[in-house]
Amino acid sequence: MLLLDLTHTSHTRAQTGIQQVARALHVALPEPAGITWDLHAGQWRPLDPWEHANLAAREAGGRRGAYWPWSARLHGAWRKITGATPVLPPADALVVPELFSPATAAAFPALFRAVRGPKVALFHDAIALRLPEHSPARTVARFPAYLQELLAFDGIAAVSADSRDTLLDYWRWIGVKNPPPVIAIPLGLAPAPAAPEQPPAGLPVVLCVGTIEGRKNHLALLAAAASLWQEGLRFELHLVGLAQAETGRAALTRIRTLQAEGHPLRYDGPVDQTALEAAYRRCSFTVYPSLMEGFGLPVLESLARGRPCICSGRGALGETTRNGGCLALDNVDAAALTAALRRLLTTPAETAQLAAAARARRFRTWTDYAADLTGWLQTLRRT
Repeated sequence: MLLLDLTHTSHTRAQTGIQQVARALHVALPEPAGITWDLHAGQWRPLDPWEHANLAAREAGGRRGAYWPWSARLHGAWRKITGATPVLPPADALVVPELFSPATAAAFPALFRAVRGPKVALFHDAIALRLPEHSPARTVARFPAYLQELLAFDGIAAVSADSRDTLLDYWRWIGVKNPPPVIAIPLGLAPAPAAPEQPPAGLPVVLCVGTIEGRKNHLALLAAAASLWQEGLRFELHLVGLAQAETGRAALTRIRTLQAEGHPLRYDGPVDQTALEAAYRRCSFTVYPSLMEGFGLPVLESLARGRPCICSGRGALGETTRNGGCLALDNVDAAALTAALRRLLTTPAETAQLAAAARARRFRTWTDYAADLTGWLQTLRRT
C-alpha cells in the first residue's frame, strides 16, 4: 500500500498545476491511500468523504488556499478531545506531491515512523527563490526552510531536469554533503480530446491558459497585444486562469483598462474542463508568456490538442518545446511577444506547420508517469 499525502489538494477545488498533479496521481498510482494532516485533530488520518469529493471535483475552483468547513473543524476537535486515533493502512511507501506547509512538515516525523518503505517528495520548482520579485512574500520567506525539509526524504522526484538541477545546485550552495537521490521524471497528461485541425472562421483567437500571477508575465503579453491592436491587427486575446491576489493585481488592473477601452480581450477567470476544451477548439494558437516554470503543463496541453504555443525556450519550458509545435523564444519581454504574435497571426502557413508538428508528437500519460515513479521507488532504501 502506498500513502499519498493530499493535505492541501483534498481541501481545495483549485486546478492549479500542483493540484492537477496531485489529483492525477491519486487516480494513476496503484492502490494509493489518500491521507491528510488534520490540524484540528492533531493527527494523520485517511481522507473523509467530503475530501474525496474535493479530489474528484472537475469544476472551476475559485479558492487556492485550503478550506475546512466548520463541521470538519468540529469533528477534528472532537477527535482530539476524545483521543480517537485513526488507523492508517500499512504502508510500503509514501509520496508527497504537494508544496507542504510548516505545520505539515512538523508532522512528518510521526508519519515517517508509520511507513516501512521509502518516503518520496515531488519537487516542482524553486521559482520563489529564483524570481522572488514575482512571488508571494510568504512563499519567498517559506522556501529556504522547505528546501531544507526535503532532505528528510529518501528521494526527490523532480518534475524536470531543470528543477532537479536547481535543487541540487541549491543544496551544494548551502553545503549539503550527502543529499538524498534526486531524479527527473517528466509529468504526464490526461487524454486530450481531438480538436479540429482548423479553428472556426472569423476573428482569430489567441488563447492564454495559466494563473494570473507575476511570474506568468501577463503584463508583457497585454502590452504586446495592445501594441498589435494599435497597429490595426485584428484578433481576440482570451485569458483563462485563477488570479493570485498579491502578484496578479497589476495584470488584473491592466485587463480591466484594456477592456474598458473596447479592445477584444476576454478574461474568464478559472473555468471547468468543458469550457476549457471549448476555448482550445476556438483558438488559432496559444501563448504562454511565463518567465520560468518547473514543468509547464499548459504548453503540452495545448500541443496535445493540436494548437501551437508561443513560449519561452529556456529552462524547463525548453525541455517541453524541443520536440516541435512551439514557437520558442529566447526572451519573453513585450517586444519579443509582439513579434511572435504578429508572426503567427500574419503567416497562417507557419501556424499550420507548427500545428502539424504538434499533432505528430506523442505525449506521456499519467499512467506512464506513475509507472516511472513507482519503479523508481522500488530502487530506494528507507533511511
